[in-house]
Amino acid sequence: MELYLVRHGLTVWNAAGKLQGNTDIELNEAGREAAGQLGKKLDDLDFDVIYSSPLIRAYETACLIRGHKNIPIIRDQRLRELSFGEKEGVCYTEWNSPESPYHYFFTEPDKYCPPPKGESLEELCLRTKDFIQTVLEKDWQKFKRVMIVAHGALNKGIMCYLEGNDKAHFWGKGLQKNCQASIFEYDGSKWRKLTDD
Repeated sequence: MELYLVRHGLTVWNAAGKLQGNTDIELNEAGREAAGQLGKKLDDLDFDVIYSSPLIRAYETACLIRGHKNIPIIRDQRLRELSFGEKEGVCYTEWNSPESPYHYFFTEPDKYCPPPKGESLEELCLRTKDFIQTVLEKDWQKFKRVMIVAHGALNKGIMCYLEGNDKAHFWGKGLQKNCQASIFEYDGSKWRKLTDD
């Protein structure tokens, strides 16, 4: 089974450098264009199903990638983005400043503690693992190729599970670009990454 793991297209908040989390922000024009282009690039591939975050930016990206094809899109709550709680909408410059208690998020994720009403990386990783195990691994033989369209931190949580990374190596080679697809293969016992990103 092949898995295409895609980050949603660009939004106004992405362009402004703001943390989105669970705030439901739609794609901007550049995001729609990039999603449509990715759909054209993948047009010759057949997908059994597309799983999407319930947030509009991911769902809209999934719809634009699917285009005219008759591929079911299933929204799953476990694929929503990491919640930043009371800090959603804050600019990355404030979030990452040395004075911020959250500046470890990208540099030393094993030291990260979420803001009030936010979600920890452990909580994120538990729900991504649950999704992969109960939806994909459990019935892997019924799929030839599937796609997940979700979010930056969420997709890194999935990659941590697929690649066996610990929390200290949560970000790996960094955040996926908007509308970037990382490709994995599952043989019933282990996952293997097919792209170098």
